[in-house]
Amino acid sequence: MPRTLLPLAAPGCCTPVTGTPVTADEAEGLARTLKALADPARLRLLSLIAAHDGGEACVCDLTEPLGLSQPTVSHHLKVLTDAGFLTRDKRGAWAYYALVPSAVADVTDHVLAHLPTATAAGRTDGHR
Repeated sequence: MPRTLLPLAAPGCCTPVTGTPVTADEAEGLARTLKALADPARLRLLSLIAAHDGGEACVCDLTEPLGLSQPTVSHHLKVLTDAGFLTRDKRGAWAYYALVPSAVADVTDHVLAHLPTATAAGRTDGHR
């Protein structure tokens, strides 16, 4: 009796795209935004500003806690402002910075919107 071979299953690399992946333009923009956050001094600046009374701070309030010079702190604040994480309010000779409340949440939501639901649902470590 001749042997009949069963067909091989299709390889896993040929599964169809069923979700909405990030477009090239979205990836470029998101990478620029994440790059602005990907610096320890900038993350500390966001935290320091959020911790200040009224949720705003002047450059003069931020240099000592960071241990950085005023020009360096100003550069980091400009990067965060340009990326949309902070607002800048000029008052006389001083500039005050405040968090844009939805900015970090918007980045998080954008990243999570493009993760496969199986990955998000399959987590067992308590994270989304």
